[in-house]
Amino acid sequence: MQQEEIKKLLQEYENENFSYKFIKKEGIKLFFENTGEDALAARNARELIKATEWGRILYFNAIAEK
Repeated sequence: MQQEEIKKLLQEYENENFSYKFIKKEGIKLFFENTGEDALAARNARELIKATEWGRILYFNAIAEK
């Protein structure tokens, strides 16, 4: 999986609605803190990843957890 690329993509992304900060890795799961509403930030992260050349072929979940 493209974990380092995902971390870089999300941490470098920032706009008025969302920003992401890598927190930890557990197995193959990556955890991020975000600004903005959690469910919308998860959807935005998924769209950002899927918009990349390598992200179109990945099977993954982007979910909001408390």
